This record gives sequence, C-alpha cells and structure tokens, in this order.
Amino acid sequence: MAIPYSLLDLAPISEGFSVKDALNNSTRMAMEAERSGYERVWLAEHHGMHGVASSATSVVLTHIANATSTIKVGAGGIMLPNHAPLVVAEQFGTLAELFPNRIELGLGRAPGTDMATARALRRNLQSDVDSYPQDIQELQHYFGTPKEGQPIVAVPGANTHVPLWLLGSSLYSAQVAARMGLPYSFASHFAPDALFDALHVYRSMFQPSSQLSAPKAMAGVMVVIADTDEEAELLFTSVKQQFMNMRRGLNKPFAKPMRGFDEYCTASDKAMLSSVLRYALVGSRETVQNKLAQFIEATEIDEIIVSMPIYDIEARLNSVSAFAQLAS
Repeated sequence: MAIPYSLLDLAPISEGFSVKDALNNSTRMAMEAERSGYERVWLAEHHGMHGVASSATSVVLTHIANATSTIKVGAGGIMLPNHAPLVVAEQFGTLAELFPNRIELGLGRAPGTDMATARALRRNLQSDVDSYPQDIQELQHYFGTPKEGQPIVAVPGANTHVPLWLLGSSLYSAQVAARMGLPYSFASHFAPDALFDALHVYRSMFQPSSQLSAPKAMAGVMVVIADTDEEAELLFTSVKQQFMNMRRGLNKPFAKPMRGFDEYCTASDKAMLSSVLRYALVGSRETVQNKLAQFIEATEIDEIIVSMPIYDIEARLNSVSAFAQLAS
C-alpha cells in the first residue's frame, strides 16, 4: 500500500569533507526529493557533533527552501527545551512568511547534545518535563491570531499558523501528542524498542484538535538502496560505525564504508547494532520493497520518513531516487 513518504536529512559531515560540503549536499538531497515526489524534507537540530551540520536548523532550512519550490520544508526537529518558544515562533514565522504554505515544525524535548553543550546553550536543566506541553501551547499561541490587548506578539509568527508535529522515541511523547491532538512521528531509526507501544498509546489516547481530527502517525526509518544487497550492506557500515562511536563516547565525522566490518566488531557490538538497527531497510530495490511492505503492514503507519545514512553523496542521491520509485 502506497503512503506519503518524506526525507529526514541529518546534513552529515562526511570524513574528509567540510561543513560547506555537507550543506551543499543537503541542498542536492532536497532538490532530488522534490523531483522524486517526496512529501517533505526535514532537518534535525543537533549540537556539538562533528558529523552533523544542521545545528542552526532554521538557518539551514532557509537555504533548503530557497533551493526548492514546492516540497514542504521543516524541522525534524527543533529541541524545544533549548529555546524560548517566542524565539522559535519568530524564526519559523519568518520562514512561513518567506515560503508560504511550505513550512512545518517538528518538536522534540531532548537537548540533542551532551549535557555540557546543553548548558552552553543556556538550557534550564532544572526544568520539569511537564513544562514541555506548556511550551508547545505557548508556541501555538504565538503562531495564532493575536487577541486584542495581547501583551506579547510574535512578529513575524502571528497569523502564520505553522503546523506542528511532535517527535519522540518514548511513550511520554506519544501521550503528549495524543492529548494535544497533534501528528506524531516516532524515531524507530534509533529507538526501536518502544515503536509499537508508542503507536498504540498515541492512537488509543488521541483527542481531536483544531489542527487534526484523527490520529496521524509517521515513523522514521533508515534506508540504504544499492544495486545489490551486498553493496547496500557495505554502504550501511558507515552508520554502524557511527553507532559504535557514539557507544564508545567518540565524536567523529561520518565514516567511510568499511570492508571486513564484521571482523572489526565484538559480539557485544553486533548485538547492539542488530537491535537498534532492526527496522533499517537495507538492500537492493527488491529487498527494500519487501521490507517496506512488511514494515507498513506491521505498524499501519500513515506516513514514513526516511534517512539515507550513506557516505558518498552520489550513492545517497541514487538511494533517494530509488526509494521514491518503489514507494510510489
């Protein structure tokens, strides 16, 4: 069954390349996604990571939206505890005025970095997680129509009604999205354990809102498509190295593919990778098409958003195009 498909781009800074290279590659990815019929392209907020170039997410989105003309552009996501809601409203309100009917905003509650960097962002690390729903409501307020005498107005921002998504990797995020009547995107590409429970919680607890009358669930998955299963598995060793580096506390650029990767891994590494990457769609077109159909049938998701963790930009673009052909 065909469902809308979108692209999550982490603006990877590949080993041996620069931040500028990464951002130029993101532009090419967005342009290919638009040509190939993707619904949206999102970039994510991460800080202090040597392999990710999208920390100034709203700035990068301006770059992406300016290079495209029809595809929806948004954040997947902005980590709201890092920012005052008014600042986010002004940034995305500006984007909405520059690119009408194309901007959307996915929100998360993690810092998107380590604690030392989070403190440097001046995030209030003592705040209760319960303030997250209040911050979302404040943001919705700024995007709405100002009331007479309203003391604080987002300019730009007011009257833009930027559509919100809530992102998450836990049952908490699913509950918040359901109670607020917002579309929900689950990060099954790095938090697979809670996938089915989170979708169940979201759907069963959903309350209609002015933005959404029925639950709308999207899942994020990694995709690597190549001519053969073996070639795709080789390309996929880049992201496997990334997960192993994170586990070992190493902050490195996005690695080149590694031949003989299994010999480099310990039994513990292999078990970790097998678990966290269980929903990745890796292989030839036929292999990925079969895996995709099984994933959609099992989850009954309304949309899918895919990341392409591939070192070489040409191989990455080919994978973007190939996925569109088999998902349409």
